[in-house]
Amino acid sequence: MKKKLFSRRQFMSTISAGAGTLILGKTAFAAPLHPSYQGADPFQIVALGRSGLKTTLLGMGTGYSGYNSSSSITRAGKDSAIALIRYSYESGIRFFDCADAYGTHPHTMEALKDFPRDSYTLCSKILVNRGGSRSPERPYADVVVDRFRKELDTEYIDLIQIHLMTSGKWTEEQKKQMDILETLKAKNIIRAHGVSVHSLDAMRAAAASPWVDVIHCRINPFGVSMDSSDPGEVVPVIEQMHKSGKGIIGMKLIGSGSYRDDSEKINQTIRYVLGLGVVDVLIVGFEFPEQIDNFVSRMRNVPSSASKI
Repeated sequence: MKKKLFSRRQFMSTISAGAGTLILGKTAFAAPLHPSYQGADPFQIVALGRSGLKTTLLGMGTGYSGYNSSSSITRAGKDSAIALIRYSYESGIRFFDCADAYGTHPHTMEALKDFPRDSYTLCSKILVNRGGSRSPERPYADVVVDRFRKELDTEYIDLIQIHLMTSGKWTEEQKKQMDILETLKAKNIIRAHGVSVHSLDAMRAAAASPWVDVIHCRINPFGVSMDSSDPGEVVPVIEQMHKSGKGIIGMKLIGSGSYRDDSEKINQTIRYVLGLGVVDVLIVGFEFPEQIDNFVSRMRNVPSSASKI
């Protein structure tokens, strides 16, 4: 059964219902770069560090609750997933975040096939653990990326990430994959490469690696679903990477959906993450068109005070 889309009124009612008093951890706003945030154009074109990639400030994550080659939007039905991705493009989003684990390549391809390929940025991620790839031959990046290009019907992929790194020694352990991705970049099969990290040790290893062009970092002011429950530990590493020219993609902005119904926490997150001044692109795992409209409005209009929209 396909998931029913909320009406705009139902969605706005739901998203506002959880707004109320915030209980903040002692280090939630300890980051040194936190100026007042007065709104931003979510569709402005930004550079992902020195990677050479340019795309919109706001991107669409296709993998909310992603696992076993599926995600929330694929489980809602093929037509619904395609319509949602297409709606995000038509709204102005130009960055689309996929992964082998999400199973959204065919839906993304179908949604974007009528638009010029150079008008949007495609990102995907490879699972390198044994059994983590759907390629039966071997989990090596050349084989996997070739399959990705077929699934996405594209000659090149803008960004390929090594997915879900937790080890502080991942740059040693994944040297073979890194070398393959470097070769693919030299052949213009991919335009940039990097990593998605899920531990502070892995993030620190990425910060020290000149191989990383772009990194996916979990960031929000509440330490929810992050590499440390203390944002004050995470932010300095992100600042270091940004200063060195790495592109920074902020993910888990809504704490893996844990405060998706808390209007003020969403506002706090937007102010905080963009106020840091070191996150290039924000990705959100949208499930409904109304959520895209709502988040766009928040980015444009959320004030620096704690008042509600």
